[in-house]
Amino acid sequence: MLRSALHLLPLLLSTFFNNWRSVETSFLSLFSTQNTVDPCYDEFGNPRRCIPDFVNAAFNKEVKVSSECGSPASRYCIASVDEKGEVARDCHICDKESPKLRHPPAYLTDLNNPNNITCWVSEPFTSEAENVTLTLSLGKKYELTYISLQFCSQKPDSLAIYKSMDYGDTWHPFQYYSSQCRKVFGRPNRATITKANEQEPLCADSNSDPIPGGRIAFSTLEGRPSAYDFDNSPVLQDWVTATDIRIVFNRITPLPTPPQLETNTLGGEFDTGESFFEYNNDTDTSNLLMADHKAAESYFYAVSDLSVGGRCKCNGHASRCVHNKEGQLVCDCKHNTAGRDCEKCKPFHFDKPWGRATAHDAYECKRK
Repeated sequence: MLRSALHLLPLLLSTFFNNWRSVETSFLSLFSTQNTVDPCYDEFGNPRRCIPDFVNAAFNKEVKVSSECGSPASRYCIASVDEKGEVARDCHICDKESPKLRHPPAYLTDLNNPNNITCWVSEPFTSEAENVTLTLSLGKKYELTYISLQFCSQKPDSLAIYKSMDYGDTWHPFQYYSSQCRKVFGRPNRATITKANEQEPLCADSNSDPIPGGRIAFSTLEGRPSAYDFDNSPVLQDWVTATDIRIVFNRITPLPTPPQLETNTLGGEFDTGESFFEYNNDTDTSNLLMADHKAAESYFYAVSDLSVGGRCKCNGHASRCVHNKEGQLVCDCKHNTAGRDCEKCKPFHFDKPWGRATAHDAYECKRK
């Protein structure tokens, strides 16, 4: 009997390993299938709503600015108030020709590393009210959740955010910030939003102060009554859509007290780091000139990070955006939809009207 069992052992082992390979192959096949399932379809192949990943749509994109320091080389000073209530100044040189001293607009959208802060800096100007514009093209329609600005200098007192939905042909106000909303923008501070005016831009106090740094973050849906029913609100879907963003700085936060001037009882020269200004203590003219010069060095805008959070707009019919043959960013459309934003049905798929996909209905286009 033992000999009979030993005779059958190779057959039993062969059967076991063959069955195990079959189970292993089936498992790996199932695992591979799960990893390649299209997010726009469920495990049974039925269409379902799908959306691209949430991203910082501004990352590494070009920002066009109306002002940049360093041509010619200039000095800028970050002013702050110390514990005694006096103004302290931290001064730097900006020079476009020097890799270590330049502050280009590319620093607005590069990797925001707290350990290596890079800042775009505007030209210093001579008054508190000076318009400087940042314009960002996203390259495609996005549905935006927020726009954030992290400052290196003090936050501006007044700024406006605009959006374009047609690649910069027309612009619409998105949000205003000011300590004097009615005076600067002709709008009340913190107006009430109802379902009747959900596309109304608001004006809010930026809570600006002379302390360097700080962030302004605009949430596109905050305070909008239909935000919790976004799928069924074409008004809000349109409101958060943008292809381009424009930010206009209108006014710097004024210093609380004039800069403290250094004095020299013997008279002579004061070294500003870039040139020499002669003064004579017998007159006030030179001190006024120095005061104006110091004030000008403290009037500028500086931003370390511009972030735009949102998703590539695909109307629920694509899980990603790709570059087409022409280099344009487009949706990788599913559900028999077509267009740069999956905004229409493919040719010959007009069995029912096109619709934006929802959690309850993918609105798949079907052949007639």
